[in-house]
Amino acid sequence: MTITDVSPAVRARWLAVFSVSVGTFAIVTSEMLPVGLLTSISASLGVSDGTAGLMMSAPGLVAAVSAPVLAVTARRLDRRVTLLGLMALLAVADLLGAFAPNYPVMLAARVLTGVSIGGFWAFAAGLGPRLVPERSVGRATSIILSGVSVASVLGVPAGTLISSFAGWRTAFVSVGVLALALLALLAATLPPLPGESPAGAAEPSPRETASPTPKGRSPRLSGPLKVVLVLTGLIVSGHFAAYTYVRPFLEQVSHAGPAFVSAALLLYGAAGVAGNFAAGAWAARNPRPVLITLAALIALSTAALPLAAPPLIMLVVWGLGYGGVGVALQLWIMRSGGGEMGTALFVGAFNVSIAFGSFAGGRIVDGVSLSAVMWAGAALAVIGAGVAGVAGVAGGRGRPVRRRAVPGSDAVAGEEREVKGCPV
Repeated sequence: MTITDVSPAVRARWLAVFSVSVGTFAIVTSEMLPVGLLTSISASLGVSDGTAGLMMSAPGLVAAVSAPVLAVTARRLDRRVTLLGLMALLAVADLLGAFAPNYPVMLAARVLTGVSIGGFWAFAAGLGPRLVPERSVGRATSIILSGVSVASVLGVPAGTLISSFAGWRTAFVSVGVLALALLALLAATLPPLPGESPAGAAEPSPRETASPTPKGRSPRLSGPLKVVLVLTGLIVSGHFAAYTYVRPFLEQVSHAGPAFVSAALLLYGAAGVAGNFAAGAWAARNPRPVLITLAALIALSTAALPLAAPPLIMLVVWGLGYGGVGVALQLWIMRSGGGEMGTALFVGAFNVSIAFGSFAGGRIVDGVSLSAVMWAGAALAVIGAGVAGVAGVAGGRGRPVRRRAVPGSDAVAGEEREVKGCPV
């Protein structure tokens, strides 16, 4: 068997990885879309800006619940079918929001968006081992999760731009059409991805250990998973406590003009994309030191911003640090055998942390100052680095769940099996 025989199938699997990455881009763009449209939507639907803000908090909280619930209820369904269904739901939610005649309908659409976000992210984030050879899992996971970073760089600004020319409803229609196009792309590129086998099923396949939830394991409350969830709460809450208010900080504390703020946030997002891929390559071997480094970068940048440090440089450092957090945490879960339930709990904790961080940051801004919220974010990042260093030794150096070798196969034949036969 030659490499030529394998390459077309390998390329097909990498195309599936890129398709899922565009899927994560679509769900995050849908989640964050109201950020740039809030005042337009509130005026059009006759609600206050504060009430309109529920369009942001509702999907996050619903996603936090839907991720673990779907991981349990849909565990035996083919992942291809599940992802297609969730992408179809996202299209329905965006189009429903686009044509919402009043705010209750819009809020219902955003609840559906939250269900899609939680489920798609929970299932998609752990697909790397099921689509590519083990040596490429870190790269594949980075690509899948890069959609999150790219959405912050391109997705939300693009929605705001469309709204400025054609109105906020057109922006929602555009994301809905994107979701429909992705539905067709995912249907064409994703291979069958079987779910869990029923209890008492026949002998597991040769690659059983790459299954959504490895047999003989209960990832839900394992030591490494507890560490990951604690780190998620600390680092993500600290980040969003500060980042939610970065624009008013730049305008009121750094005295930056609108053009500088736009350029700075664009550079922040670009640095986040770079950090995502750099962390994925490094964390595939040992995520613990990577996460400590990333938390230290977040702490350094957020602590330095109020001290008259050059804001542009600190924002780039911040973007590099936070951009790699998601992939490092996801790879930690995968190396410790957390399976899809571990990923689902991580997604839930991530979304709760976003909501909590934003809320707590607002209280600090209102009660203390904009500088204080940056220092609060830095403090949580420092605590996160300490937790990773002390309690995460076992989890960060835990052995990845290994795929069972196939008797009588060489490396190329094994990779061909990985490409043509879906991992179970």
